[in-house]
Amino acid sequence: MSFKSDIEIAQSVKLQDIREIAAKLGLAEDDIELYGKYKAKVDYNLLKNKPGKKAKLILTTAITPTPAGEGKTTTTIGAADALTKLGKKTIVALREPSLGPVFGIKGGAAGGGYAQVVPMEDINLHFTGDIHAITAANNLLAAMVDNHIFQGNRLNIDSRRVVWRRAIDINDRHLRFVVDGLGGRANGVPREDGFDITVASEVMAIFCLANDIIDLKERLSKIVVAYDREGNPVTAGDLKAQGAMAALLKDALKPNLVQTLEGTPAFVHGGPFANIAHGCNSVVATKMAMHLADYVVTEAGFGADLGAEKFIDIKCRLAGLKPDAVIIVATVRALKYNGGLPKADLDKEDLDALAKGIPNLLKHVENITQVFKLPAVVAINRFPQDTEAELKLVEDKCNELGVNVALSEVWGKGGEGGIALAEEVIRLTENSECCCNKKMAYAYDIDMPIEEKIRAISQKIYGADDVVFTDKALKEISNFEKLGFGQIPVCMAKTQYSLSDDPKKLGRPEGFNITVRDITISAGAGFLVALTGDIMKMPGLPKVPAAEKIDVDEKGVISGLF
Repeated sequence: MSFKSDIEIAQSVKLQDIREIAAKLGLAEDDIELYGKYKAKVDYNLLKNKPGKKAKLILTTAITPTPAGEGKTTTTIGAADALTKLGKKTIVALREPSLGPVFGIKGGAAGGGYAQVVPMEDINLHFTGDIHAITAANNLLAAMVDNHIFQGNRLNIDSRRVVWRRAIDINDRHLRFVVDGLGGRANGVPREDGFDITVASEVMAIFCLANDIIDLKERLSKIVVAYDREGNPVTAGDLKAQGAMAALLKDALKPNLVQTLEGTPAFVHGGPFANIAHGCNSVVATKMAMHLADYVVTEAGFGADLGAEKFIDIKCRLAGLKPDAVIIVATVRALKYNGGLPKADLDKEDLDALAKGIPNLLKHVENITQVFKLPAVVAINRFPQDTEAELKLVEDKCNELGVNVALSEVWGKGGEGGIALAEEVIRLTENSECCCNKKMAYAYDIDMPIEEKIRAISQKIYGADDVVFTDKALKEISNFEKLGFGQIPVCMAKTQYSLSDDPKKLGRPEGFNITVRDITISAGAGFLVALTGDIMKMPGLPKVPAAEKIDVDEKGVISGLF
């Protein structure tokens, strides 16, 4: 049996004029800036000028990702469409795809099947140019650092301690470590340098966490770009770069309004990776969605150990947000993979492998309900090969933790396939007895020492026995505490493929330590970054990049995105 590809489905649907989508939110044509017929930006000043609603905020997260796929974005979109079908004024707020993975490993990130945001090709490619603007702002600052050193170095920057890296939104391992400024004095001062992928940059994090343009500019000014010869931090503000950087980002900061296949309004805006950054869409887009709707469904990257932890411990803490319910996406196939079943055998019923993999799901459920004290529902993204016995086993194990399971068939049926999930979401948000009326908890107290914050995340969220800090990490921690950066959140850079820092440890590993090899500061974003394992900020392309299958014909019709 053959199925239409995601892009074929997206291209077969007649889109509504974006002005019609805006009207569903009470927005007039003067409230939006048109980018063609199907995309628009909404001015963030509407948050101040229009009376707002107090929407229910629904966070979508997932189990530990596997090559079998979980369908988190697809479920997020399908749940929003289902809520719309049930008469709830709903907006979905998603992260913006990065070109790196689109051309590298996955070919697209706008949902799948009959639960997509459209225009799918635009969203997956240049869209409205936000990520290009972030790249430009990042590299303007890099240019100003090197120019300052070249022009006399009034700030006494130690060129061996320049920590600001350049950025590009393409996976390119050859740019991880470079030497620039070669070719004689006229070309600058030679030094070791490197590129990060744009969505892992601090500018992206600042962009996503800023409340408005003034807050954005203030955060940009705090970026630590280097250290002087006395060891003092040098900032973007010292270089007087924040105004020009904010000017480049002025229009990008306005959330992008698009639609789902079924015409539910969607904000797609901002998008750092949750394995190396904070992993969710912008505060501005989330707050605007909550301003204009009754229900907002959003997502955070990868599993609840990464995206959801950072959504709550960083984004919610800094922006004053609180999810009313959490959807935890899982598939029977991925759980069997976590239980040790080879990918080639996932279509076969195997209750033993499933039972071994379910503890991974249960750990994520515990994180949401017991650590963060939030109500949750497990959404099983159903595949045709799933058997009734397998589905019942998952349901029984979740019920033991007091969490309901809802089958999700949004990939094949759109919103109609998410009705059961949406009904459970509504029940959780409206049930006065559920824990949504209790105070949300964080994994750590902001005033704890840096080491203890990292230990709290590692032990409570990952299930680690303890944390091992390298001498380099301990030295940096001591330095940051002396510089006054001790009382800010921590962003863990950790593999997405395991609860541990070893991607090979599947399921729910036990008896392991987390090794922190280095600590860096993102002062503008307002958090420290703890680096574990082999995590790096510039991915490479796989043996067969997705780019090899992407093409465009003589009529401009794109194929190969999936």
